[in-house]
Amino acid sequence: MRVYVGNDHGGVSLRQPLLKWLGEHGHEVVATEGPAQSGESVDYPDIAAVVCRKVLADPGSYGLLVCGTGQGMAISANHVPGIRAALVSDVFSARMAREHNDANVVCMGERVLGPGLAVDLLAAFCAATFAGGRHARRVGKIEAIAAAGDGGPAAATRS
Repeated sequence: MRVYVGNDHGGVSLRQPLLKWLGEHGHEVVATEGPAQSGESVDYPDIAAVVCRKVLADPGSYGLLVCGTGQGMAISANHVPGIRAALVSDVFSARMAREHNDANVVCMGERVLGPGLAVDLLAAFCAATFAGGRHARRVGKIEAIAAAGDGGPAAATRS
């Protein structure tokens, strides 16, 4: 599996054990470089956009984004059409993000996860495969909402 990795200044320390695990388990790692690696402040939306564009340009690849909480990266990534980013903090959700939601980007927060748990989350995400079936129909609906840009059919029923 090819994995594009990006982090802001809030994810510098957690990045290292994740990169190590990916390399040790035979995954091809394409890590972003830049000021965030020195701890210099960078804007997470910029990093998320770079990684997401690389994932979209390379079918079958995945993204890994790390910031302080993972929230900013996940929100930013999910604004890129074609990206399904999952913020994970437990192994079950990491696995289900791939199996049921066909997530192509996984997001984590350095300030909320220890390195051991983060590696377990990444391992669960990488080991899982998309189940398809009824989940494919649902992922299609997610993509339709993104393509419409207006909240999709459900938006019309909100008051």
